[in-house]
Amino acid sequence: MDFELAEEHRMLRDLVANFVRDELMPLEAGVMAREAEGKGLYLDAETQARLDAKAHELGLFGLDAPEDVGGSDLPMVAMVGVEEEIGRCVTPYTLPPDSPNLRMLMQTVNERQRVAYLAPYVAGKTTSAIGISEPGAGSDPAAMTTRAVRDGDDWIINGRKIWITRAADADFTILMAVTDVEKGARGGISAFLVDKGTPGFNVLRRIPMLGGQYTYEVALEDCRVEGWKLLGQEGQGFAPMQTRLGTRRIQMAAWSIGMAQRAMEMVIEYAPQRKTFGMPLSERQAIQFWVAEAATKIHAARLMTYDCAWKLDNGRDVRSEISMIKWFATEMAYETLDRAMQAFGAMGMTKELPLQLMQAKLRTMRIYDGPTEVHKWVVARNLLGTRR
Repeated sequence: MDFELAEEHRMLRDLVANFVRDELMPLEAGVMAREAEGKGLYLDAETQARLDAKAHELGLFGLDAPEDVGGSDLPMVAMVGVEEEIGRCVTPYTLPPDSPNLRMLMQTVNERQRVAYLAPYVAGKTTSAIGISEPGAGSDPAAMTTRAVRDGDDWIINGRKIWITRAADADFTILMAVTDVEKGARGGISAFLVDKGTPGFNVLRRIPMLGGQYTYEVALEDCRVEGWKLLGQEGQGFAPMQTRLGTRRIQMAAWSIGMAQRAMEMVIEYAPQRKTFGMPLSERQAIQFWVAEAATKIHAARLMTYDCAWKLDNGRDVRSEISMIKWFATEMAYETLDRAMQAFGAMGMTKELPLQLMQAKLRTMRIYDGPTEVHKWVVARNLLGTRR
C-alpha cells in the first residue's frame, strides 16, 4: 500500500499552504477583533474579491470541478490535503466553488442547467446555499414535510427550512422537497434550483450561531419554480443529497485535522517558554501526554480520512467510513482544542488567540451534517445489520 500523495497533489497542498500563510493568516487578527466586537465572522466584499482574485491567479478555482466547465477534475484524495490547509486558519474563506454543492450539481445537472448554473458556479461568478433541514426534521431528512406540487410545467413549493448558511445572499439555493409523500426518501424527495429573489422564497430571520457565524430560516410560500429547474430526476433527490452530505463530511474531517494540527503546534511552541513553579510546561507529564495523544489521534484521523477519500475515488461504498471520520475527527479536534486552551491558561480563554474560534467552529461541526451520536448509530447499524 502506498501512503504517499502523488507528487502533483503534494505540490497542490503546498501551494494552498502558502496561500493560507501569505493571504489568510495576515487577516486573522482583524477577523478575531471584528468577531470580538460582535460584528460576525465574515469578510468584507473588497477583501473577499481580493482573495478570490489571488486564488484564481494561482489556479485554485474549481479544483474538483469537471474540466469541461473550467475545473481541474481532481480526486477527493487531493482535496483532503487542500481542505486540511484551509482548516488551519480562522479567516473564513472557501476556495470557489464550495465542493459539497458542486458535487451534487455535477451528479444531477442537465445540459441547460450545466450552462446556467454549474459553469458560472465553477467560475466563481455565483454562490450557492442548500435547504435540507426543517424545524422538525434535522438529522433525519427523510422526515421533511416541505412539499413541491406540479402546476402545469412548473412546481409550487410550500414549507419551511432552517439552518441554511448564506440563504439571504446566495445566488441560488438547492432546495429539497417532498414530491411523493407515500414514497418519501425512497423515491419521493426531489431537488430544485431556486434563484435569489424568487417570489415566495422568504428569509424569515438570521440566526446567530457560535463563533460569529450565522444561519437562516426560510419560509416557502407558494414559491413557483420553473419546471426546468428540477435538479436531476423527480423523486431521485435523496441519493445526490447524500453525495453532497458525504462530501461535506470528508471536508469537515480534513478541516478538523487542520485545526487540531495547528492547536498542537501552538502548544509545542508555547510549552517550553511558559514556566510554572520553576519548571517549563514542556517538562510537565500532563502536557507531554496531551501532545503525544494529540499527535497520535491526528495521525489516525488523517489516515482514516485519506483512506475514505481513496475508497470514494475508486467507487467503493464508504457510508460507514464517512460516518466514522465525521464523528472521530470532529471529536478528536474538539478535545485537542480544549486541551490547548487549558495549556494556555487564562490566555487560552481570550479572544486574542484563534483557539476559541476554532473550538466554536468545531462545536457546531459536531452537530451539523449529522451529530456524533447519529453517525455512531449509522456505523453500528451497518455492522449489526439493524437497518430497517
